[in-house]
Amino acid sequence: KHLYPTFYKDYKMNIYRNNYYIYRLSAEEIVVVYDDISKSIEQQKTISEKEQIIYKTRELEKLRTEFFANISHELKTPLNIILGTIQLNKMIIENGENPINREKLINNINMEKQNCFRLLRLINNLIDSTEIDSKFIELNMVNCNIVNLVEEITQSVAKYINNNISITFDTDLEEKIIACDLDKVGRIILNLLSNSVKFTEPGGSIFVNIIDDKDYITITVKDTGIGIPQNKLNTIFDRFRQVDKSFTRKNEGSGIGLSIVKSLVEMHKGSIFVESKYGIGTKFTIKLPAKVLSNGNIEENRILNNTISNYDEKVRIEFSDIYKLNALSS
Repeated sequence: KHLYPTFYKDYKMNIYRNNYYIYRLSAEEIVVVYDDISKSIEQQKTISEKEQIIYKTRELEKLRTEFFANISHELKTPLNIILGTIQLNKMIIENGENPINREKLINNINMEKQNCFRLLRLINNLIDSTEIDSKFIELNMVNCNIVNLVEEITQSVAKYINNNISITFDTDLEEKIIACDLDKVGRIILNLLSNSVKFTEPGGSIFVNIIDDKDYITITVKDTGIGIPQNKLNTIFDRFRQVDKSFTRKNEGSGIGLSIVKSLVEMHKGSIFVESKYGIGTKFTIKLPAKVLSNGNIEENRILNNTISNYDEKVRIEFSDIYKLNALSS
């Protein structure tokens, strides 16, 4: 405890101690006045909170501006390509080429189709993002063999990718039944694979693995791609965030795919993590609860019969901003 004597005119204030003042009114009378700093602390706290709100609001507004600028680019690019190829087809027909160059027409139609898929992918992401926000999305939980599901999706992607990128599925499990939403899990795996393909250079590798961790099933998607800078890892799952924000970036995207993936994983009461070294590669790890529905049927037959054909179409949509369609039948 410290006493600080003061020497004011007329000796009105004699002592200042901590947060109160001692006034001598006379030889017999002393008045103690407390300086209430709690109010000041509360005011400072309120100011700090307001400053944080202002900062977050500005950050949100900045993200919103970047998103709408990016979404305009994402919408205009495929639309311009579609309109351009329609004009080319019109010129081919009106020029009266005989015979009509069938190969050129097929290439143009494929280009139109690919860019329709790009628009469809973007619209699907926007709808899903809105429905997740409004909690409108519901899971259609069924018991299924998660090993078979992930393997089928990986195989659908493996036969579609090019650029000499190898994709390997590996697991020690032959079967593991868990309760999940087939379409949502498929969406999760497809998105992670498309991200790996998008950011892996020709000659690179992608590895998909499933491990039984008793209470959880662990699914990993690892690549030898360009990796993610350390300062971007904390925001990789944030909506509208992109590692490369420039319009001249090599790969397209709206920046909402990974945020949807995270939301879908969490809807399954699971978790997702990312590890990456810039210039070396990235690894996404998903943990899903290894629970089953007590009154559920195993959807094995439906997966075996329909997964390949269903996911062939979904792969084309998911990869529409990466690869061109090579044939009209695609």
